[in-house]
Amino acid sequence: MKGEIFQLWVYLSATPLFCLTATLVAYLAAVKIHEYFGFRPIFNPVVIAVTLLVVLLSVTGMDYSTYFDGAQFIHFLLGPATVALAVPLYRQMRKLRMVFFPLMAAILTGIISGGISAVYIAELLGATTETALSFAPKSVTAPVAMGIAEAIGGLPSLTAILVVTTGVIGAIIGTRLFDLIGCNDDSVKGVAMGVTSHGIGTARAFQVSSEMGAFSGLAMALSALFTSMLLPWLLTLMDYL
Repeated sequence: MKGEIFQLWVYLSATPLFCLTATLVAYLAAVKIHEYFGFRPIFNPVVIAVTLLVVLLSVTGMDYSTYFDGAQFIHFLLGPATVALAVPLYRQMRKLRMVFFPLMAAILTGIISGGISAVYIAELLGATTETALSFAPKSVTAPVAMGIAEAIGGLPSLTAILVVTTGVIGAIIGTRLFDLIGCNDDSVKGVAMGVTSHGIGTARAFQVSSEMGAFSGLAMALSALFTSMLLPWLLTLMDYL
């Protein structure tokens, strides 16, 4: 019986459809858990799904490259999903025209202060220069952040962990912080979430309102663009590079 189960596992693990199915099942289970606990941000479905998949890979001994070969169709869909964020933003075009310049100023201020303060704080706490540089792009979406970290001499793997952690923290405390300071404008809240918490924060913003999600998606995209352009230059001025 054990031999038959092992042979079945060998067959399934070699089938790309298994990895794709496992990813979808993990996310659906994470959504159910999120729903069961009253949609509390701390039970973020992305984090839960990633945790479930990490456990699966650890238990089965499957390496990440094999898993990715099977689940890469979902990775491909990230592109169209990101482009689709333009649809709710288009519906906010009238307001976007009214707040365009303050929005750009807020995004630039956010990425500069966020990146530089992260490096300074990391060094004050005793981190090496390489580790401190890994903190700099923590608020940018993961693929871009890892590329920036590699270019400036950081550790892409550490940056990936920091990006996810930053997104989760932002999704958990972001909306509560807005309530605490009395911020009621969804466009302002959306920009703040997008600049600081990238995709995970944007997903949380869409749960609050379409307007907040639209502005968060815009801020996330522009933050990735401006950070990749400005951060290496700023770190050079600071003699880090």
